[in-house]
Amino acid sequence: MMSSLAATQLVPLAEELDKNKVTPGVLGFIVFAVIGVAVWFLMKSMNKHMKRVDFAEEPDVSGAAPVASGEVRQG
Repeated sequence: MMSSLAATQLVPLAEELDKNKVTPGVLGFIVFAVIGVAVWFLMKSMNKHMKRVDFAEEPDVSGAAPVASGEVRQG
């Protein structure tokens, strides 16, 4: 009984809304939240994997200077 009374009081409010206006609503919020949580987990996983990577370069044992991409080695 109370739910039908509440619904009848909300009907005039619904008629005042613009029928051409489209809003994402609750479903749009849920999808956006799920995407946000997925991105957070992906970033967390990426940081864990990046910490495992060793970026230290080994020294050049030949003693030769590095060659620029446009230069040609002679010899």
